[in-house]
Amino acid sequence: MGRRSSRWSGLATVLGLLVVAAPDRATALGAAQWLTPETLPPDFYTFSTDEFWRKPRDSYWINFSNWVIGQEHAQSERVEALGAWADRTLSGAPRAMPGNESYLRLGVAAESRTGKLANLEPEVRFRLDLPTAEEQLRVVLESESDELIPLGERSRSRQLTDDQRSDTDATGALRYLSVISDTVNLSNDVGARLRFPPDAFWRATARGNWQWTDWRLGIRQRAYYFHRDGWGASTWLGFSRDIGNGWTFLASSEAVWVHDERQFDLAQVFDFHKRLNNRSELNPRLGVLGESQPTWRHTGYFADLTWRYRLYHDWLYGEVIPSIEFERDNHFKEDTALLFRLEMFFSGHVRQR
Repeated sequence: MGRRSSRWSGLATVLGLLVVAAPDRATALGAAQWLTPETLPPDFYTFSTDEFWRKPRDSYWINFSNWVIGQEHAQSERVEALGAWADRTLSGAPRAMPGNESYLRLGVAAESRTGKLANLEPEVRFRLDLPTAEEQLRVVLESESDELIPLGERSRSRQLTDDQRSDTDATGALRYLSVISDTVNLSNDVGARLRFPPDAFWRATARGNWQWTDWRLGIRQRAYYFHRDGWGASTWLGFSRDIGNGWTFLASSEAVWVHDERQFDLAQVFDFHKRLNNRSELNPRLGVLGESQPTWRHTGYFADLTWRYRLYHDWLYGEVIPSIEFERDNHFKEDTALLFRLEMFFSGHVRQR
């Protein structure tokens, strides 16, 4: 950690001098204690304590990691600048407003399933969000559309690699936002799937959030029409609360009407989450999937556990996800999997999605 160690030690020295110079704050001895690695906050540096005073050294790994870090800085600025430029151009405003959610997410995932060897798959997700086209108007470009992804697949999205997901094509839409009350808002999208020939669509979404004692209630109702795939609608209902010791709990139910198949797809998911420290978090889940045709019945059960770790700063993450599922199409036989994922975010601000 050579060059980075020198940079941090220099910064720590400056901080120490500021403490010594500040009146009625600390003595020189107190300032010296501030400079020890044990007294610095965990997110101040990303190397171990015994590496703090190491002399600079070069290696292939250091050169490669420095190149990756440099690429993140450069590409994040380009992604943010692209969103801001398009925002200013379409809105006619001299400046882009804060809150732009444009990002590019690149990753690679390796999964090993029951009876199959691990395979390595690249992953790409993007979003271009332009919030100032008008006061209540946005232009949104996205790499995928939830409405075209089967509910069972969407519920288990983090368990899957790119080759196991449905190909929905990128979409572009003009979104009009309406605030009905302090707790309810409405949005209407008109756009198309970005392919040839384009597939036009319309989508309306109503969202509401309420607080009731210790519980939080969220509702989302959506109706949509795609020229090629026809009509559809979905209802999502979620109850969440803190359950102690840093854990939060979410019970969500979703029903999707698939017009072409004249049936409902159903999902019930119990979601637990805990942030273990400032770098890692744990997310165990249990889920039940179902359908209404040829009769109301269960189509599958699943359980997974996501351990997510912030490898570097706020843009490089790793995930380990063991999972197990029982599907009707597989006679409810056990199917286990273990997935490893590495993700890099190029964005002015990291957004989870």
